[in-house]
Amino acid sequence: MSELIPSFDWQRVMIDPWTLDLSLYGWIFLMGFCATAACGLVGNYLILRRMALMGDAVSHSVLPGLVIAFLLTDSRGTTPMFLGALVAGILTTVLVESIHRRTRVKQDAAIGIAFTTLFAIGVLLVSLFSNQIDLDAECVLYGEIAFVPLEPLVTLGGVELGPISLVRMVAVLLGVAVLILVFYKELLIASFDEALAKAMRINPTWVHYGLMAVLSVVVVSAFEAVGAILVIAMLILPGATASLLTDRLGVMHFIAIGHAAISAWLGVGLGVWLDCSIGAAMVVGGAFVFGVVWMGTLLTKLKRQRSKPQQSGATVSAPASVS
Repeated sequence: MSELIPSFDWQRVMIDPWTLDLSLYGWIFLMGFCATAACGLVGNYLILRRMALMGDAVSHSVLPGLVIAFLLTDSRGTTPMFLGALVAGILTTVLVESIHRRTRVKQDAAIGIAFTTLFAIGVLLVSLFSNQIDLDAECVLYGEIAFVPLEPLVTLGGVELGPISLVRMVAVLLGVAVLILVFYKELLIASFDEALAKAMRINPTWVHYGLMAVLSVVVVSAFEAVGAILVIAMLILPGATASLLTDRLGVMHFIAIGHAAISAWLGVGLGVWLDCSIGAAMVVGGAFVFGVVWMGTLLTKLKRQRSKPQQSGATVSAPASVS
């Protein structure tokens, strides 16, 4: 058993990453936090709208966008790759909505049709142009957040802001936060009651497509570090955890941000301890937090159920009056 799981060294796992190796793991932690927080904020609305699988669709559909962008530009630079994946993500949203609204196909089936077809097209393009394409499919699917500290630093006014992917992810997170603050009422009403939204002159269709466009930007920005598969968990776990603790949307957003910080911190420690993918370890850390909250809610519910019979048994009904 000791050969499979390394011995836990408190100094190496819990202290060194934040002291001796802070210049390395600090960037990794910030990238994990920003990616998870941005995904969690958008994921809250996906959970409210019962569209959690939409993130799955967008994350898988980026592959054909990456391949086509590479074939058109003959470059694996950040800008063409980002734009190609973004266009593919938006196209997925439009395709899902077109199938769902204009046919009898349910939304979950439309999502399955769209993302499997586009992902298959991406695999087909890679096979057809394998001699011209030099893309790491594993990096696209799983990502590698440990490479973030190795990226060139962005400098502004002589001040080093950080690795380029982290700077972009911070900008996306701030953009998502600002959009939520500005359009909080519209998003809230359109997510719960489309009829009320129309009565208040809020176009739920435009709100939906705007949300899906932001989802595409967040997914494309995050998957470079954590991959197309792990980003799905980041879209669902923070919102799912928050929904167990409160039914107020504003509080859910703060809980999702807290969940992002804890899961990123746990992920760094778990990745250092087991010498494994830190991105995957962050998702495991997030799932652990969800499990703890889930068990806590179950125990609380069980205690309430046990206390009800005692309360009802202690209640003595008053005798009926005799006329």
